[in-house]
Amino acid sequence: MRYKFILFIFLVFWAVMVTRLYHVSIKSNFYYEGLAKDNVERKLFIKPVRGEVSDISGNLLAMNRIGFSLLIAPHLKAKSDQLSAVIDTLIDTFPDLNKTVMRKVYKKHNSPYNHKYIKVVDFIHYAAMMGAYPNLSLLENLKIEAETKRYYPYGRISAHIVGYTGRSNKKENKKDPVVDEVGKVGKSGLERHYNKILQGELGFEISRVTATNRAIAVIEKEDPKENKNIRLNIDIDLQKMIHERFGEQTGVAIVMKTNGEMLAAVSYPSYDPNMFVGGISTKNWKALQNDLAHPFTNKFIHGTYPPGSAIKMSMALAYENAKPDILLKSEFCNGHITIGKSSHKFRCWKRHGHGTVALRKAIRESCDVYFYKKSLAVGINAMAKYLRTFGYGVKTGIDLPREYSGVMPDHAWKRKRFNKPWYRGETVIAAIGQGFDLVTPLQVARNTGMLATSYLATPHIAREVDNKIIVPEIKHVVLNKKHLKEIRRGMYDVCNTRGGTAYKAMSKLPIIVAGKTGTSQVTSIPQSTVHRLKEHELAYFHRSHAWITTYAPYNDPKYIVTVLVEHGGHGGSTSGPIAADIYKWLFSHGYFNKETDTIPVENNTTEIKSTVVKDIAVDIYTEAEIRKVKQKSVKRPKPSSLDLF
Repeated sequence: MRYKFILFIFLVFWAVMVTRLYHVSIKSNFYYEGLAKDNVERKLFIKPVRGEVSDISGNLLAMNRIGFSLLIAPHLKAKSDQLSAVIDTLIDTFPDLNKTVMRKVYKKHNSPYNHKYIKVVDFIHYAAMMGAYPNLSLLENLKIEAETKRYYPYGRISAHIVGYTGRSNKKENKKDPVVDEVGKVGKSGLERHYNKILQGELGFEISRVTATNRAIAVIEKEDPKENKNIRLNIDIDLQKMIHERFGEQTGVAIVMKTNGEMLAAVSYPSYDPNMFVGGISTKNWKALQNDLAHPFTNKFIHGTYPPGSAIKMSMALAYENAKPDILLKSEFCNGHITIGKSSHKFRCWKRHGHGTVALRKAIRESCDVYFYKKSLAVGINAMAKYLRTFGYGVKTGIDLPREYSGVMPDHAWKRKRFNKPWYRGETVIAAIGQGFDLVTPLQVARNTGMLATSYLATPHIAREVDNKIIVPEIKHVVLNKKHLKEIRRGMYDVCNTRGGTAYKAMSKLPIIVAGKTGTSQVTSIPQSTVHRLKEHELAYFHRSHAWITTYAPYNDPKYIVTVLVEHGGHGGSTSGPIAADIYKWLFSHGYFNKETDTIPVENNTTEIKSTVVKDIAVDIYTEAEIRKVKQKSVKRPKPSSLDLF
């Protein structure tokens, strides 16, 4: 037993010795070889120049200003004359610099293990440096490096699209070696979404150095991959016009091609992204956060609102998908409905009702009772299911970061969110875009494109990324053609027939527009209220949001225009004029074909027949009615010839 114990101790001893020998002679060799190599070779990274962002016409929306950064040699003592001499010289040359800040930055990064120069000034403009460069370049412990600083020429106008860059934090540095070296990263908008592309790739230079870290020869060098630019679909002149058009109102305006190309996306009010480039002050940050108009919020993807009547067209299609032929049945509206034995009245906006209502009239006159009754026959689960396939309650896929999904509620959603059951009354409210329904303005615009074309497009702002063209993504949505045609006619009526809620704003445009207005309430109306206050009589934050979503031309849809005015009251009177001005601008700047997209003119009966009679009502008009329209030779069909109810 004693011999076994001695043998065991002997084996353990030699096992430890062999392991230690391996560690010292083999494994540690790689480590010490690396240290030795670091003493002989020095690798310096070369920062790439960040790519620029331009609009469809080449106007720069994000560019780089040329300047210089200032760095001080490491290993200088905090109270040494050498460090004081350098800092004092910089203060004498550039009086706006802060001596205390420079000393703190130097002290923070100075270390016996750090052999890199320490950056104490991020950016000095090119013009300011030129006169000082000869003297500063003679300072032994100062290094001057070429630097760029991000600049946004259009400031507030493009802020929510382009976004901004800012100083990177430890987490961002750890994730990306380029960010770690450059010290800046895209924080929002396209700057964030396409940061990997815009920032480029690091270059490097490997030099042989002496014991004092002085380079004596370049061993290897690779240039950075830089200037990876992005060109957008955005027309900045249109963006500017819309931005200025909002005036004192707050809200959103979106202009999009039916294939998803974004021509403009305005979230108003906005902010100046240049404030963030060098670090925003506490005062300015608090001002942004405390502003009740929320200028820092990108409202077209981060603002969620009740859609109101803007959802009714897709709601009708959801009914049809859930229960085929349900839309063939008209509903009678007497101004309200009740559910079961409850005395609670779910009221229509029209106090005395709309009478007998079929689909087209339900869209044109926005009858709430029509949608109430259909929703009770279908149920919230089916409604939510199909509305999601139409683009509501799901992300659009736009090339912007952190897009919100909104809410299309159902039984499971409410149980998960509130741990409560779903009630039939909530189904009724959801049917007219109220209650728990929440959408983003971009979802409404995208959905309008689907109504116009039967295709659901993925919105995209970038047109060309690093010389690669972005191919539009569109998905066909199977819809009942007959009912979709009736819905489009209802949307035509909204903008082109007397009594249509957008008739005043949209009827005199040079192209035919179809659309839908919406009023989404932000406060509930008590049952005891018989005569509701008018919107302008309410306190500002109690007024409803005003929607209008449209497409044009009616016969050959090319563009979608969606406008939301927060607390604007009625869509037709508040959002409608903004949408109309957008269409006028598009027309005057050549976005429409004046030969094929314009409305019929006097004494052009052939065009009247092809653009109005054939597309709008050839299958429901009598020959006498067609002749009547042709004989009038007016700019657009009279409302009486279109009102079939």
